[in-house]
Amino acid sequence: MSAATPTAPATDVVNIEIDGVPMQAPKGSMIIQAADNAGIAIPRFCYHKKLPIAANCRMCLVDVEKMPKPAPACATPVMEGMKVTTQTKRALDAQRNVMEFLLVNHPLDCPICDQGGECELQDVSMGYGRSVSRYVERKRVVADEDLGPLVATEMTRCIHCTRCVRFTADVAGTYELGGMYRGENLQIGTYDGKPLMSELSGNVIDVCPVGALTNKVYRFKARPWELVARESIGLHDALGSNLFLHVRRNEVLRIVPRENEAVNECWLSDRDRYSHEGLYSDDRATSPLAKQADGSWKAIGWDEALCVAASMLKSSGADTGVLVHASTSNEEGASLARLAKGLGTTHLDHRLTLVDFADAPVAEAFGRSAADLEKADVVLLVGTNLRHEVPLLHQRLLKATKKGAKVFAINPVDFPVAHALAGKAIVAPSKLPGVLSALAAKLGASLPGGVAAAIDDPALAGITEALKNAKAGAIVLGEIAETHANASHLRAAARAIAQATGATLNRVPQGANALGLAQHGVLPVGGHDASAQLAKSKAGYVLYNVEPAYDFADATAALKALSAAKVVAFSVYASESLKQVADLILPIAAGAETEGSYTNLDGRVQFTSAGGKPRGEARPGWRVLRALGEAMGIAGFGHMDLGALRESMAPNAVASGAGLSALAAVSGIERLATAPVYRIDAQLRRSTSLNDHPLTKGQGVELHPEDAAALGLAEGAIAKVADANGHAALPVRLNARIAKGAAWVESGYPATAPLAAHGALTITKAGA
Repeated sequence: MSAATPTAPATDVVNIEIDGVPMQAPKGSMIIQAADNAGIAIPRFCYHKKLPIAANCRMCLVDVEKMPKPAPACATPVMEGMKVTTQTKRALDAQRNVMEFLLVNHPLDCPICDQGGECELQDVSMGYGRSVSRYVERKRVVADEDLGPLVATEMTRCIHCTRCVRFTADVAGTYELGGMYRGENLQIGTYDGKPLMSELSGNVIDVCPVGALTNKVYRFKARPWELVARESIGLHDALGSNLFLHVRRNEVLRIVPRENEAVNECWLSDRDRYSHEGLYSDDRATSPLAKQADGSWKAIGWDEALCVAASMLKSSGADTGVLVHASTSNEEGASLARLAKGLGTTHLDHRLTLVDFADAPVAEAFGRSAADLEKADVVLLVGTNLRHEVPLLHQRLLKATKKGAKVFAINPVDFPVAHALAGKAIVAPSKLPGVLSALAAKLGASLPGGVAAAIDDPALAGITEALKNAKAGAIVLGEIAETHANASHLRAAARAIAQATGATLNRVPQGANALGLAQHGVLPVGGHDASAQLAKSKAGYVLYNVEPAYDFADATAALKALSAAKVVAFSVYASESLKQVADLILPIAAGAETEGSYTNLDGRVQFTSAGGKPRGEARPGWRVLRALGEAMGIAGFGHMDLGALRESMAPNAVASGAGLSALAAVSGIERLATAPVYRIDAQLRRSTSLNDHPLTKGQGVELHPEDAAALGLAEGAIAKVADANGHAALPVRLNARIAKGAAWVESGYPATAPLAAHGALTITKAGA
């Protein structure tokens, strides 16, 4: 018994003792939580700090003074004066008996199990298991389910901890897994045999304490002790989820989450988890390539390539356009800004998917941090499929609704969400500015002159009332709003609503590092924005990690302008569309293969480590830019390492302006364009498993059933979809969630690339 002086109980904590160690614990917390905070080990399988308590494995049984039998530490609340012991004979015997029961039907196939070496059951059995099993009967066998291309199953190994069930239900909000049958027949599965559709499904691998659910892409490629962990971040959305790259022999074999409560907690989206497959695509640029007079390509050395690049850029000089992908690092962005300055050009931009530049839009840090978004009481989503844009931000909203928050949406599609919507206004894309203006007017917000005329909607009454009474409101503008043909009107109305109600404005940056690039000068100060650069061809262009067919708002205009100029391309991939327009391709390392810093949607600067080794002769982008700048005699390229470059960088605060674009008139069926969840950048487009996932719907046109009927189109029919830019033959999909008058055609596919991102479409039955 401790001789420490008793501490008077506080109002929100209780005094307890575990293994003779006095401590305080929050009221209502469990013994296992107090023990974890004190560094006292208690074995467990079903307990996970981020999941609801189930108390069904009983591995955490401990002795509690005055209790007649061992109690589960995960489900026993702490009480004032409680004394707990974890190492008594009774507690240890109980834990060993539980372990023996767990191993009764377990296959014990550790030598061939892909979870071997990082299996919780394996680890705990070393301390609590018997050396020889007393069980001699035939073991139970459970048939496996096909959960899709990402998660592999060996359900005979399942110990029914239900972590995966609780994850899909309470964290992902999809309720895809559950327990079927009873007693010794209990099985964990989907019941309907369908693959996991959650964009967070890979997290069931992490929470599974045995080898029942494993990484289908990684399995049987390596043992955990062969891997080296490199700290990095996800580069496929603006959240910048923290993660580890697991590397063997300079090759990234898998990606797992790295805990950071302020960013991604301990979770990871499937997009970040499986994107490493794209690093090893057959079309990686592995050596400098120069286009010959006959259109063929020739591999050349770096010295010659830099001389050719310098010559081409000097010849175009101030008439050079510099177009940069929004996932480029801060260091590369700062170097590109210096290169543009040295060339005398101000035509520099990273906002490749935007079309409305009337208000000089730039990415801005969230008014309410990602972690604080779950504390909001009212959230208004405008022009966003947040579940696919930033999956873990959507998960924060699910947590908010469980605390009583009301979430509303103004969208062209009633996008499926894991949380309940308190109200929604589903309107065609061209009506979004008018509906948001009407909401602003109802709230008494001061709107700038010329903003879109108000279009009332019955759903606005509920949204108005909620925002008026909100104590911690938030407005989230996403991809559809930011890339809208009249995005300046949406931004102006949203800003006015935020000011009138005290809500925070949270604009989702369009790219993993759009905020950082804006702060480091990758903007056309006095020059032409991305759209203007392509409207009239420049003498030359620098493309930085851009795939021309997919990364621009208007691929047709981009290919036309680039084809008429001299193009120096810095690229991870030597894609066909890049070869079509480029004259010189300089191979650079992918984000997972080089160090860099990135600024996330909170304004938080985060760093990556070099994981895999760049392929062939590829080099980190900042090194290639340094060598080119030095060869051209441009100031600012005297640094020899990344540290010196960072010391010379100074981010500047940036903010959008206040102009308004001319309202676009759209008649008939209008296009809604969004980026597919697993095809938003070049690396994802080359990730085989993600592209095989059902969430990658494939190229097609989705119509409201009434619109389809009026056009004489049925589900599965082939429609000819055309606009002023081009045409495509696409299968028809009926979707009653789409606003009437809109046709949802995802970008990022070969067939849909020629179509303009906005405007009227002509849709007819193919062959008619």
